[in-house]
Amino acid sequence: METPVALEGKTALVFGGSRGIGAAAARRLAQEGADVALTYVSAPQRAAETVAAIEAAGRAGIAIQADSADPAAIRGAVAQTVERFGKLNIAVVNAGILMLGDIATVSVEDLDRMLSINVRGVFLAIQAAAAHMAEGGRIITIGSNTAVRSGHPGSSVYSMTKAAVAVMVKGAAVDLASRGITVNNIQPGPTITDMTAEHIEVIKPLIPLKRAADPDEIAGLVAWLARKESGYMTGSSLTIDGGMAL
Repeated sequence: METPVALEGKTALVFGGSRGIGAAAARRLAQEGADVALTYVSAPQRAAETVAAIEAAGRAGIAIQADSADPAAIRGAVAQTVERFGKLNIAVVNAGILMLGDIATVSVEDLDRMLSINVRGVFLAIQAAAAHMAEGGRIITIGSNTAVRSGHPGSSVYSMTKAAVAVMVKGAAVDLASRGITVNNIQPGPTITDMTAEHIEVIKPLIPLKRAADPDEIAGLVAWLARKESGYMTGSSLTIDGGMAL
């Protein structure tokens, strides 16, 4: 049986950890015993609140300003985490953006922005984190159930980026298996966050459970993938969406 401090002695870095799913994951990892660093781009107060919650759980936390569209910032966030805590055991790659647009009208700028954060940024975060991990490391990406079920006008680019993450994780898992590092992907459905606030009510009727997820529900799966007991799972994409993709 795992204990409430299953991750005691571990250090985690959550990319995009100031709010929503990322903040919930940071809090949960701290509750299970990990020290946690998190990155943010434009919400320093929210980041500070999440760090305060980490510290309230009795763990150490730091917030690092880093844009996941910037390769140097990604590498710098990992370096700062290792400098502060001396190691990196768990990386949660949650940073991502949603920009809806019909395929006939989406701009090249929006296309490039989503690709740079949702695909390139994820790859570079995995690469940078893995470089500092010892055997038993855990890399967890936050994708989307749109990788397997889109069905919403204007979501073609976003869905494409999340499908790319699911395939990327398979390759990364193979590359890192010899080092005992697992790489898995969580594919949430509609979840109550700032990013989904404008359209969540429209989507609810499409969900068999007739509700959106709470970020803490996604964080619970993050925590399981970070624990020792999940060590035989790698390269997987786990969909958690209230049955929406069925």
